[in-house]
Amino acid sequence: MGEVEGQVVEDDERRDAEDEARRRVALAQIRQYPDPVLRMRANEVVDFDEELARLADRMTTLMHDAHGAGLAANQVGVLRRIFVFTDGDTDHVVVNPSLVERSKSLETDDEGCLSLGPIRVPVERSAEVTLAGQDLTGAPIRMELDDLQARVVQHELDHLDGVLMLERTDDASRRGALGKLRPQPVLGIR
Repeated sequence: MGEVEGQVVEDDERRDAEDEARRRVALAQIRQYPDPVLRMRANEVVDFDEELARLADRMTTLMHDAHGAGLAANQVGVLRRIFVFTDGDTDHVVVNPSLVERSKSLETDDEGCLSLGPIRVPVERSAEVTLAGQDLTGAPIRMELDDLQARVVQHELDHLDGVLMLERTDDASRRGALGKLRPQPVLGIR
């Protein structure tokens, strides 16, 4: 019995190491602050073709491998208005997204971003939103979202507009985050 338990622990450790390796590879493919593409507005999608479908597949895989809840195209260096997100059970692709309704009810919660490393800052967002856009065939879609999904789509839509969560947080949180994001000088030995 001891050998079986030991094998299970080894298998779990191997899976954890493989998962961490996949996460690091995915994060290496996601643009990191202060990459200028993160501040650029993405262009409307006009061609609903195989290239768009491949982009959505790649983004969905990267989102999962990096342990994210959403990913916008400019985070992978593509200035097209498309993002992906997951609700835990289902992956969603939204092309040319827009928020057609926002609740007046606001909630503040800490947000992270795959392009900002370990930084988490408080951001106030609408508690409920209605998202409109298109699917990968160009057909119209509409989703009424709340809680985490509402927060995620607002965050990803901000990315497509070139807006980072750092611009949506309070001054003290922004200063603290920027202090952590600035490259630290390396002291050399003479």
